[in-house]
Amino acid sequence: MSDDQALRQHLSKLLSSAQAHVDFEAALAGLPAKLRGERPAGLPFTPWQLLEHLRISQWDILEFSRSAKHDSPKWPDGYWPKTDAPPSAAAWEESVARFRADLAAMEALVTDPATDLFARIPRGSGQTILREALLLADHNSYHVGQLVLVRRALGAWKGGKA
Repeated sequence: MSDDQALRQHLSKLLSSAQAHVDFEAALAGLPAKLRGERPAGLPFTPWQLLEHLRISQWDILEFSRSAKHDSPKWPDGYWPKTDAPPSAAAWEESVARFRADLAAMEALVTDPATDLFARIPRGSGQTILREALLLADHNSYHVGQLVLVRRALGAWKGGKA
């Protein structure tokens, strides 16, 4: 296996696999619907807010990486939902599905041999696809950890790594 192939494989695993921490799928598994909009005492977020922040931020990083016409949302308001709870069960499921689809798209981008991982993104300030993939993995890991913490505080975490 070439160094290029190995790097792409490592990036793919970093983005989507549980390595040294809980992954997105495990962090959501078994969360009761009635707790999606609950804010534990002393913590600033609900599961819904964290899910939406993860989705919006990931979408922004993906689009910045692949589209010269992308405009990022206004920080910080554009990266967080306006409500503590999802407006419906369908909204929750749509957010989860969009997160998964965008994660798969970022994985496809970094594993595609035609993608130059080291080329500067033309309208960026020195960013590369490699940097954006690492940023995404780091950001997702951070907030997935927060989601586990919120679930623990709500009494809705039964174990796993974290």
